[in-house]
Amino acid sequence: MNIGKDPRDILRKPVVSEKSFGLMENENKYTFIVDPRANKTEIRIAVEKVFGVKVLAVNTTNRTGKRKRTRAGWGKRPDTKRAIVTLAEGETIAALGGPVS
Repeated sequence: MNIGKDPRDILRKPVVSEKSFGLMENENKYTFIVDPRANKTEIRIAVEKVFGVKVLAVNTTNRTGKRKRTRAGWGKRPDTKRAIVTLAEGETIAALGGPVS
């Protein structure tokens, strides 16, 4: 684990989608795009430091970027790593909110 890493460098941005909002409402899970070199322990520590919540579990997935056609030929979108963070019962991240019912 790299102690010198800033938690804000590990967590890039939250994922805003219907599926991530469903996880947020129903299962208390939050989805983030994270640094591809970060491991689960670093992600857990970063979320706990930045948002002040208790993390129960971290699941990660590496997503390959899609190939896209451009004027000059073929290009590729960047690969991303996503982390689905499960929070303890009663914990929420107010800054991320959720969908308005």
